[in-house]
Amino acid sequence: MSRTARILLLSAAVAATLSASLAACQRKEDKAQAPAAPAPAAAPAMSNTPVGYDSKTPYAAVKLTLPPAIKTTPALHAALYADTVRDLKQFEEGAQADLSEAGGGPNPYEKTIAFAPGAETGKLVSLARTDFEFTGGAHPNTSFDAVIWDKTANKRLGFADLFRPGADLSVLDKALCAAANAAKQARSPGSETATLDGKMWTCPKAVSTPFVLTPGTTPGKAGGVTFLMGPYQIGPYSDGPYWIALPQSALRALLNSAYADQFDGAPVKAGDVTPKNG
Repeated sequence: MSRTARILLLSAAVAATLSASLAACQRKEDKAQAPAAPAPAAAPAMSNTPVGYDSKTPYAAVKLTLPPAIKTTPALHAALYADTVRDLKQFEEGAQADLSEAGGGPNPYEKTIAFAPGAETGKLVSLARTDFEFTGGAHPNTSFDAVIWDKTANKRLGFADLFRPGADLSVLDKALCAAANAAKQARSPGSETATLDGKMWTCPKAVSTPFVLTPGTTPGKAGGVTFLMGPYQIGPYSDGPYWIALPQSALRALLNSAYADQFDGAPVKAGDVTPKNG
């Protein structure tokens, strides 16, 4: 091989080596500059508190039911479980005292407390509480309560937290009364109308009626609020309870600015949304 050919071959080899080195460096640089993959979202903290409680004695049968989803809100879960189990144990003690004093009874007393989820938003969790109690008599008694919980502040909210101080609540009272009467007429056509100052049937004021957030058409937002009214409030016991959902458009002007952004869209269903087994 001539000297010129050897020089050409050597030059080509050197060029190939340099090219490979440059390519390797480029790959390392590209790899270094590539954005890091996002870290997986942290799993929500889960509560170890039970979601139920059940006890039976010769004097009383009591039961608590909480929705499994409450485990993702540990502070609320622990507080509700502790409070309601204490209430149920006190009921058992009262039943034993009553029935022992009466020399026993044909049937033990009964009390159940069940929580059902309302709508949940980015900041708020809501739960409807139903208490069923039977201590003898013509029929058992059913009552309602509600919980609205601020997940960011880990605290329970009241009516005055969600609604603006000084707001004219008469607008809300009228809207609730009108929707309740529409539901009442649908169940019992021709029945006597309830009014805000009625002598026979009186519409309850919104401020004194428990309510939960209503599922809505906008993801992550409440479409309104659902008021929980027990039997006898606007009609006879045979009518049963009334759960009345009002759209957020009817109450937006009354909301506290701290929580107004948790509402949007329309309720999935408005008016009478009473559970079928309610």
